[in-house]
Amino acid sequence: MKVAPSRPGFERIEAYFQGHAFDPHRHDTYAIGITTYGVQTFGYRGAEQHSIPGQVIVLHPDEKHDGRAGAGSGFRYRMLYIEPVSIQEALGDHQMPLPFVASAVNSDPRLVAALKPAFTDLDAPLEDLAFDQITAALADVLSALDRSSVRRRLPAVHKRAVQNARDYIDANVEAGVKSDALERVTGLDRCTLARNFRGHFGTSPYRYLVMRRLDLARGLIRKGYTLCDAALSSGFADQSHMTRHFKNAYGMSPGRWAAFCLTTELPPTGPTSICKEDEYPCGS
Repeated sequence: MKVAPSRPGFERIEAYFQGHAFDPHRHDTYAIGITTYGVQTFGYRGAEQHSIPGQVIVLHPDEKHDGRAGAGSGFRYRMLYIEPVSIQEALGDHQMPLPFVASAVNSDPRLVAALKPAFTDLDAPLEDLAFDQITAALADVLSALDRSSVRRRLPAVHKRAVQNARDYIDANVEAGVKSDALERVTGLDRCTLARNFRGHFGTSPYRYLVMRRLDLARGLIRKGYTLCDAALSSGFADQSHMTRHFKNAYGMSPGRWAAFCLTTELPPTGPTSICKEDEYPCGS
């Protein structure tokens, strides 16, 4: 696995797997990527999906999925994890639910074009203007592909409340967050807050808190912290507590993830790759 230089709410990776890749798990971000080699097979919303080179995968926040190779030669892909609020801000309307794309595997050329700038150079940090371009393009395409007949508007009065809740959680990742504290900060009861928080950010307040702890833990592990120290420094009760949540979020243990991230070279795609350089850069 190769992890590109990231920025808050925006992470890019390239990975190669043979056989089993991920146990069932879910992110609090959109996961949007392209298969560049082999057959990428995964379960999503009750159905088995298959993606071949050149096809785009679109996974909605908080939707459970797994991952495995659909052929003996394995599969290779590039994936972008982008925070739902970035998509909503790019659309310019915080009162609409997040766009939902029903088809997890898509060949729409607009998606390929929107993704291409994100994956052209995984060694270089993404500049602000490039980030803006990619986010705006993805938001437009996701919205265009959302075939929902009715998109219920979210109450405008709750926009500031859920933002206050998010800011409070961000400031208290390690210390922990109580429901009554969020009620005081937002002026909403906990059930109303939970419903509106999901509408704006694609996940619940608790899941959002856990994912921010995992973000912190992953950063510490990359810096060389032991798994136990990373867990305790990120607000988890102990290493096993972190491991349970890590597997639920990423489909693998933190030890296995750390080993993948230490890999500096991915295997070549091989002569059977059908991803063409002039259509999409495979990076082989």
